[in-house]
Amino acid sequence: MALTDSAIKAAKPKPSQYKLHDEKGLLLIVRPAGGKLWRLKYRFAGKEQQLTIGTYPEVGLKEARERRDRARKVIAEGKDPSAEKKREKIAAAISAGNTFKVVAEEFIAKRQREGMADATVAKCRWHLDRLDKLQGRPIAEIEAFELLAVLRKMETRGNLEAVRQVRSFASRVFRYGVATTRCKHDVAADLIGALTTPTVKHHAAIVDPVEVGALLRAIEGFQGQPSTHYALRLAPHVFVRPGELRHAEWTEFDLDSAIWVIPAARTKMRKVHQVPLSRQAIAILREMHKVSGMGKLAFPGLRGATRPLSENTFNAALRRLGYSSDEMTAHGFRAMASTLLNQSGKWRPDVVERALAHGERDKIRAAYNRAEYWEERVTMAQWWSNYLDTLRDGVEVIPIRA
Repeated sequence: MALTDSAIKAAKPKPSQYKLHDEKGLLLIVRPAGGKLWRLKYRFAGKEQQLTIGTYPEVGLKEARERRDRARKVIAEGKDPSAEKKREKIAAAISAGNTFKVVAEEFIAKRQREGMADATVAKCRWHLDRLDKLQGRPIAEIEAFELLAVLRKMETRGNLEAVRQVRSFASRVFRYGVATTRCKHDVAADLIGALTTPTVKHHAAIVDPVEVGALLRAIEGFQGQPSTHYALRLAPHVFVRPGELRHAEWTEFDLDSAIWVIPAARTKMRKVHQVPLSRQAIAILREMHKVSGMGKLAFPGLRGATRPLSENTFNAALRRLGYSSDEMTAHGFRAMASTLLNQSGKWRPDVVERALAHGERDKIRAAYNRAEYWEERVTMAQWWSNYLDTLRDGVEVIPIRA
């Protein structure tokens, strides 16, 4: 006889537990303490078993029957509902432990072990912070529309480049999740056409020789802390990336051999980069050594000898010298060198590219070029510093015609 809601409510506890039977194996156990538990009695593989499907009144009669019917459908498919329930519980536990944040942190830690620069790690964590709404979600359950909602909110603030970077970071995390079997698809890849593409803005740079001379004279007259002053003076001569200069350590320099070896962990291409030092560059470094030579860092910041100049130091100094962000940036020294060295007609483009530490796709050619170009790069480094001195001193520059 089928159970009714009134019969269930009227069932009182007894000294020992007893059962109230419904249809198709569903039964309600009434315990001495007053609790009521739904169970399904069924046979699987020739054995009688029971499956707990909820407690009353949290699970009412109607819901209990629906759960019974779902379990019976599983049995009809040749599966044991008890085993399926355990599997789902385990899967849920694994999913809860594989949130987007967990996978992202694991991805960042892996890249750190592979030599990711500290500055890049900091940027990854900044990107992860922008995705705080997704951090607690199991990565396998996140859908494209959820990520799109977060990115669209950022888009309304106008920083399109940040949106591009955050989407790209999310994509790398999802791909790592796919590779480690925590999710099946990179949902960030589906959003490439859904977001506004930022306009590419190149780093501002001064490339007119006369204006370069004025800039060099302004740098010579800079009034500020020694680290900033000497780093600014050195930057045009070596034209490395600003982060490589800011984090330079004295152990990387061999001033007697006129070479600076930047370790792979601090270069963008993750390859050791050797920089030939001109006489002018060595002179600047020897002056700086009198200031910071007792410490590890060549250009320590204001916050202590163990911390480098901040990321915005060079640009802030250029602003103090009267150069706006549309006129000159810290990265602009690289564009300045690239433009004027190529315009001079004295140096092969491949030599200039190698000096700028730009990547070479052909690995065999890259290895050959490193050996072939070194002597030419040494000569070019000295010519370049002499040329900068000429511009700084205001000597008239005669344009070189092709």
